[in-house]
Amino acid sequence: MAEDERRMLFDIRGRRKHVVRVVYAILALLMGASLFLVVGPFNIANLVGGSSTTEAAKVLQEQAERTEQKLRREPENEQLLISLSRARINAANALTEVNAETGATTYTAEGRHELERGIEAWNSYAKQAKEPKASVALVVSRGYFGLAESARSLEEAVENVEGAARTQRIAAEAQPSIGTLTTLAIYEYYAGNFAAGNKAVKEAEAKAPSKAEAKEIGKQMSEYRKRGKAFEAQKKEIAKQEKEQGKERLQNPLGGLSGSTGTLGE
Repeated sequence: MAEDERRMLFDIRGRRKHVVRVVYAILALLMGASLFLVVGPFNIANLVGGSSTTEAAKVLQEQAERTEQKLRREPENEQLLISLSRARINAANALTEVNAETGATTYTAEGRHELERGIEAWNSYAKQAKEPKASVALVVSRGYFGLAESARSLEEAVENVEGAARTQRIAAEAQPSIGTLTTLAIYEYYAGNFAAGNKAVKEAEAKAPSKAEAKEIGKQMSEYRKRGKAFEAQKKEIAKQEKEQGKERLQNPLGGLSGSTGTLGE
């Protein structure tokens, strides 16, 4: 990933410094959630005969390009759209790197681009499919959350968290299990849908084989509910900061903040 993208192109002078801290706090909350999720990254190399992840990404990208050529002739072919979505998102999962400072695995710039293209193919498929495939929805929902984790603005993070929740609902409704339901609960909490999150937790608890395990599910999910609340608070804080900065720009349109003219997502 390019150094400018890794730093998200934030200008941290003056009052913007506080806004940047809030954004990083939001991303930290999202990354914390991903440590729990049962639908996480897997070894893509296994899908292509044990190749390195770089080689695997290339194979999957070539597969996606061939599928796109077929789609030009059959743009509404649902199976081709599914294949394209899977190939792009799987390629993205092979295009990751480890942050030296945090130890977290993140998508490279190329990986993010593949995620976006995979989700675009999914959206084309979902618009025409009567019952979108749950197995594909699981892959796509994690892709959405991956984009949220590496978002470069609050708006981008929120949009992708909502996409993750929306897509995970499809999977959980079609294949309700402790895994799909607890993952849904996490996404719903981060999307601010606390009633829906609580409902998913109750359904997950009901599927637990024992009262002790049901209690443990509730305990873990209560922690993610708290994190969802913290995420909501952070969103409000950064919105407040942006509003205050907007007022200052109106009062002094030629000035900027401490010499800064950048915005969060630039």
